[in-house]
Amino acid sequence: MSAQIIDGKKVASDIKEGLKKEVKELRSKGITPGLAVVLVGENPASKKYVASKEKTCESLGIKSFSHKLPETTTQGDLMNLIQKLNNDPNVHGILVQLPLPKGLNEKEMMNAIAPEKDVDGFGPTSLGKLILDEPGFLPCTPHGVIKMLEAYNIDPAGRHAVVIGRSIIVGKPLAHLLLRKNATVTICHSKTPDLKETCQKADILCVAVGRAKMVKGDWIKEGAAVIDVGINVTPEGKLVGDVDFDEVKEKAGWITPVPGGAGPMTIAMLMYNTVEAAKNVLK
Repeated sequence: MSAQIIDGKKVASDIKEGLKKEVKELRSKGITPGLAVVLVGENPASKKYVASKEKTCESLGIKSFSHKLPETTTQGDLMNLIQKLNNDPNVHGILVQLPLPKGLNEKEMMNAIAPEKDVDGFGPTSLGKLILDEPGFLPCTPHGVIKMLEAYNIDPAGRHAVVIGRSIIVGKPLAHLLLRKNATVTICHSKTPDLKETCQKADILCVAVGRAKMVKGDWIKEGAAVIDVGINVTPEGKLVGDVDFDEVKEKAGWITPVPGGAGPMTIAMLMYNTVEAAKNVLK
């Protein structure tokens, strides 16, 4: 029997419907949530993501402040812009689209964003609060994964969760969020021995490595929940995940598709964080 498809589009749509109401209420109190999106250079994928974020802002009633900078932008220029946005009361959230062009320091940039506007959740204050289990902005993709599990009543408590990938964007924060949900968590990466055998023990398997169709059907425990965060383009131009969907869906209990799984959730949770940042102004 094929796995149940975890429809990230549907979950994201439900979240955005709730956000629309919250934005309307905030606007009635004189606050319009504002998101500043900074794009440096001409990366085609980044341009596509930014356009999608701007479109979503518009649909929810969130004010979008777009800053498109040339590839030749210096670190000083970027830092000056961030400082300006930090001081702008109309901007509640700041997102600098990654990756940055060569020569620009991503870590320095993330450290410069005011913690109360760090809606990407990658700054040291946000990540510190995540580790300390304190309220704060959660990184969007990992938070989206947790929301999908909740929507399909997949409770990580007491389950063995395996995360393949240790990036600061997905792997590490996702592992901590699963720990918060009382899962027993194993983080795997390129140096992990017996990777396939470790995955076969997972009740919940989350994959974020950027290798097309790496995870095969015989890697999966019968009935496991499989969350595919990978986005890869085949030579034929087709979008595929890190999981071999056709093989794995015959063994898993639940599975996210690519596209239509984790991707829509990332933007929905960015909007969620932006609305939270605007609500914090009232506190």
